[in-house]
Amino acid sequence: MMTPLLGRLRRNAPGVAGAVIVAAMALLAVLGPIVWGAEADRIDAAAILQGSSPGHPLGTDNLGRDLLARVLVAGRYSLLLALAATLIGAFAGVVLGTLPSILPRRGARLATGTVNALVAFPGLLLAMFTAVVSGLGARGAVLGIGAAIAPGFARLTQTLAATVAGADYVSAARMLGVPRRRILTRHVLPNIAEPLILHLTQALGGALLGLAGLSFLGLGVQPPDFDWGRLLFDGFPRIYVTPEVALGPAAAIALAGIGFNLLGDALAKAAARTTVPRGRAAPAAPPGEPPEPDPEAVLEVCDLTVSFPGGASPVRNLWLTVAPGEIVGLVGESGSGKSMTAAAIGGLVPYPGAVTYAALRLGGKDVATLSGKELGTALAMVFQDPLAALNPALKVGGQLAEVAVVHEGATRADARRRAVDRLGQVHLPEPERRAGQHPHELSGGMRQRAVIAMGLMGAPRLVIADEPTTALDVTVQRQILKLLREVVEETGAATLFISHDIAVVGELCDRVVVMYAGRVVEELPADRLAGGAAHPYTKALIASLPDLDTDRDTPLAGIPGTQPAPADVGPGCAFAPRCELATARCASERPELVTLGPGRRAACWEVK
Repeated sequence: MMTPLLGRLRRNAPGVAGAVIVAAMALLAVLGPIVWGAEADRIDAAAILQGSSPGHPLGTDNLGRDLLARVLVAGRYSLLLALAATLIGAFAGVVLGTLPSILPRRGARLATGTVNALVAFPGLLLAMFTAVVSGLGARGAVLGIGAAIAPGFARLTQTLAATVAGADYVSAARMLGVPRRRILTRHVLPNIAEPLILHLTQALGGALLGLAGLSFLGLGVQPPDFDWGRLLFDGFPRIYVTPEVALGPAAAIALAGIGFNLLGDALAKAAARTTVPRGRAAPAAPPGEPPEPDPEAVLEVCDLTVSFPGGASPVRNLWLTVAPGEIVGLVGESGSGKSMTAAAIGGLVPYPGAVTYAALRLGGKDVATLSGKELGTALAMVFQDPLAALNPALKVGGQLAEVAVVHEGATRADARRRAVDRLGQVHLPEPERRAGQHPHELSGGMRQRAVIAMGLMGAPRLVIADEPTTALDVTVQRQILKLLREVVEETGAATLFISHDIAVVGELCDRVVVMYAGRVVEELPADRLAGGAAHPYTKALIASLPDLDTDRDTPLAGIPGTQPAPADVGPGCAFAPRCELATARCASERPELVTLGPGRRAACWEVK
């Protein structure tokens, strides 16, 4: 990441200039006191309050000390004070900015309100107030500038943390029951560190100017100590007689401030990135008495509905069961509610979504009563994009090992050995070496195998695979499907396989559940999919799939029209506007699922 960043920086002329200035200031801070320290402190009674001369280019002060030497020596103290103030402000701001991510809702609102109030308060007044309360001198000035810097860091941290909190790997960590502090320190902060460090560079320039301003006002560094602001304060009364005595420290302040700001702006532009909106999980709330548990089912979903403000319900009245060792395919067009169903089962529905159900059980237990660790152990999720599901800042082996450390209290060495074993179990070549690599160093198929291995770190009773082969080529798709089948056969776990590819579902699954506009419209055995589908929508999906016998001279079959939005579903059959068999009854009355035979159900008025 840093190599491309530096490459872009080299092509930025202002950035190069800023880097040169900052490097010169850093060199001055190291060498200044060593080279000119004695001259800066040497008192010469015969040269008191002189102007510019060959021996004293910037003149002398009231004790005859050379001002050029004092300006050069003051660079170290000025930069150290600016660095201290920036670090104090950054630490306080990062802590304050992360509080909304780890506190309960009321505490998060209070922290957010505090950040908003501090950002609205003028920074200079806040710095002056803190400096006066803390006491005149360098300490008060540093604390004052730190207090003025903190709100900016807090707002930036809060915004960045909110964007990362919506990532799949953070959702997975929450589902696994990882404590909030651990999520913050391992998953959130490492992925927002770069923009915070870049902001630190910019803040250094502001801190330098702010400290100089406080010293110039007499609130900062006090004699016998001196920084550039104090030298400017001492020389200002003589500015109309010998202006060079004030222009020297003023030029040093301006040059350093410009250098840090140019470098910070260039780094920020070079590392600019896009952000992703944040989501929050909504708790489930059963509306009534749940039905009796099915002892043969690993997963029971009874009358599940997911709704959002404004009347949008992407999942409505869904019933679903999955037995041990069974692979159930959940298919439908994009937007049919498949992924939202998986999110509701895993407790990952984004805020302000609401989940209601008559029963939602995993292993016979209500999901709402399971702790985060219990849910994370019993349920494994394989997300569509493995690169988003894996934390890019951590090595693959460390992420897998975290599951065993958090849930089972395993030592890091034992967890690491298990991670390598699981990577080998999913046929990842050279598992020891792959465990020490970052996700971006693996291919797409390898990353997907690593995500499956992460789910196998425990002993999951249910595996939810949300379109795990969508981003992979055909050869790798077949390998991943074979691997999923092997995992089910070896572990006996129930599997819910979500896909829009009905051909893949027919090849892998034992049973198929077809969704349309948030509802289940048909359920049938996978071996009956090609010739035994009853619902017009299922038939249309199968007909739109070309095979070797398809006439290449005719247009590919398709389904006319589009699926209605969740908020636009009417009282009748949602598929009616696109169905050739639709009648007036289909538009006004919604058909319910009826049993057509063993393992077969369909919701259609025209199916007998």
